[in-house]
Amino acid sequence: MSPESEVDLPGEPVPGTLPEALRAELVAFRRDLHMHPELGNQEFRTTAAIKARLEKAGLRPRVLAVGTGLVCDIGVPDDAAEAPAGMLALRADIDALPIPDAKTECAYRSTVPDRAHACGHDVHTTAVLGAGLVLAGLHREGRLPRPVRLIFQPAEEVLPGGAADAIECGALDGVGRIIAVHCDPRVDAGRIGLRAGAITSACDRLEIALDGPGGHTARPHLTTDLVTAVARVVTDVPAIVARRVDTRSGMAVTWGRIESGHAPNVIPQHAELSGTVRCLDLAAWRLAPDVVHAAIDEVANLHRAKSEITYVRGVPPVVNDASVTELLRDAMAVRRGIDSVEDTEQSLGGEDFSWYLERVPGAMARLGVRTPGERTVRDLHQGDFDVDESAITVGVELFTAAALIDGGR
Repeated sequence: MSPESEVDLPGEPVPGTLPEALRAELVAFRRDLHMHPELGNQEFRTTAAIKARLEKAGLRPRVLAVGTGLVCDIGVPDDAAEAPAGMLALRADIDALPIPDAKTECAYRSTVPDRAHACGHDVHTTAVLGAGLVLAGLHREGRLPRPVRLIFQPAEEVLPGGAADAIECGALDGVGRIIAVHCDPRVDAGRIGLRAGAITSACDRLEIALDGPGGHTARPHLTTDLVTAVARVVTDVPAIVARRVDTRSGMAVTWGRIESGHAPNVIPQHAELSGTVRCLDLAAWRLAPDVVHAAIDEVANLHRAKSEITYVRGVPPVVNDASVTELLRDAMAVRRGIDSVEDTEQSLGGEDFSWYLERVPGAMARLGVRTPGERTVRDLHQGDFDVDESAITVGVELFTAAALIDGGR
């Protein structure tokens, strides 16, 4: 670990803390985003707000060619022909979820019907913005050892994820390493969780249509009993898949939607199912489409149902690079002490940060957002999700220290 005395931290009143004025501004910025959530590829207001604040700090953000999201370099001369190689990138995702905000007593609850920042992307965005403002100040003082790139990425919640669009727009040009955080309601604010290797799972989307001639429920033997076929797909396919891959790969098929039929005495002609395929192992994920297709076809054919399968590739697992994980550990230790870092387990959630890690080494940390001592755990993707806003400061400090330590190596 890098001792604090060897790291050129900002000249703040207390090392590792932010000025009160900036802290208050960032909390207000996050609350404004929380009140105005926007879905993937529709984040025009969010993009404009980030851009305006960066420009106010004298920076030159560039909106991505897809129309939302932006990148901003700090410490790169305006007349540079191209981005310098080896930059550290700080990434945030800026989109919200299509669910209603259920926080009835919250003054900053969503003002948009059926839209909410229920995954903490408003916190991620604010933390990267805050780090950018601090680093821009250091650059003006001649204290930023190496250029840094901020990436505000759209559409993380839209498979296969907006990261691919950001990369196509040049977000990784000149980037040598990349870091990010994700809110974790199981970790106390003031702490982070780290894990070298896979920290999330792969996540794909599965859509199935089953068809048959239909008929009367009095004579199921004369037709395709489509409801029974659907039921067998729901129960048998996950079991078949689990027996055709190494159990350590954690491949799991889970259903989220089933629709079929309109009357109790009519066997329907059409049924639809949708769900997800998750996998802990990268190698097994590459095999998943063939394994799942074969299992569905077997069950459907057994019940004489015609199947049409749409398998939407999502994201591979986020696999944290060991050296970048240690960079985050060092940064948090400098800021908050080594006891503020805890080990975390691999999650079955998916994250399109993985697409960046297919190109450059990087790591994602779990950012604690639970108020210390709180017994209730608010889960992600639920309408009542909220955070202890002191986590914003922790995120800013983590990103800032990581940039300074990385630049000094």
